[in-house]
Amino acid sequence: MRAATLFALFAAAAPAANPPVKIGPRTAIRVPYWSDGSPAGPVSAKVNGQPAKVTRTLSPDDDLMMLLVLDLAGDLAQADPAREAVIAAAGKLPPNAYVGLLRAQDGLRVLSDPSPDRGPLAETIRALNIGGRAGLLDTVETAAQLGDAVLAKSAVRVAILYITDSSIGNYREDFTNPVVNSGDSRDMSRRFPEGLVKEKISRLSASLGSAETPLFIVHLNYQSDRISEAYQTGLLEIATASAGTAVFCRSVAEIPSAIDQAFASIGSHRSLEIQLPPGKARQWDVELAGEGGALRYRQRISGRK
Repeated sequence: MRAATLFALFAAAAPAANPPVKIGPRTAIRVPYWSDGSPAGPVSAKVNGQPAKVTRTLSPDDDLMMLLVLDLAGDLAQADPAREAVIAAAGKLPPNAYVGLLRAQDGLRVLSDPSPDRGPLAETIRALNIGGRAGLLDTVETAAQLGDAVLAKSAVRVAILYITDSSIGNYREDFTNPVVNSGDSRDMSRRFPEGLVKEKISRLSASLGSAETPLFIVHLNYQSDRISEAYQTGLLEIATASAGTAVFCRSVAEIPSAIDQAFASIGSHRSLEIQLPPGKARQWDVELAGEGGALRYRQRISGRK
């Protein structure tokens, strides 16, 4: 696909100030998958237990649009190695991979349109100011809507990658769950300080259940306190449910390999377009079968509300 066509698709779908991205009625679903072993041969599909028609198969030879979202608000000692690792990993992508750069602070903002040219991307990444509030939880729904809007309009593979150093204590919304009644020893928030984090993740999981774009997260700063672990577990849950992954770096030395791994996984992913049976459904359970090795794939997609 020509770059101009991808730019037009991205511009049409990209939100200016994070309004909902409208997508038409769903007649098919796009299911990302990976083959563990030899290259995948023909893949068959079932939806809700019944054979379903595969109308399109996309492989690593087909165009890829990566929505690269930087959510960097913390320590330059982590952000700078991450920036250089992203630039290096992007340089390894093939020419049919278009990378669009976005920022998560103060709402999802487009910094550069999707392009196979890595030079301007590197310049923009290096010039980015680090600081502000964490933005992943506030923007991931919009990023998923944007990815799905592109999927609905084009025969390309699409994936989202967040590079984040987000601390649960650095969001504008207070997730630290302060004690509601300091005079009540029975106040349950004393026992479950991670309650607000889990509620937020639960709402996000429900919303993202209908999204078709796989989500990948590289978190630069693993933290082991109780609330942070609940937050990080939640990020892992929403990423893996989309068929993506979340990786948490415990040291600066782990950052380059984690980012390189995420880029490689995104670049190698395949995608099926599967025709849906007529009628409305609350959700679609997907089964894929193919030759050449086990398949890892998105197993459930919810209906849009």
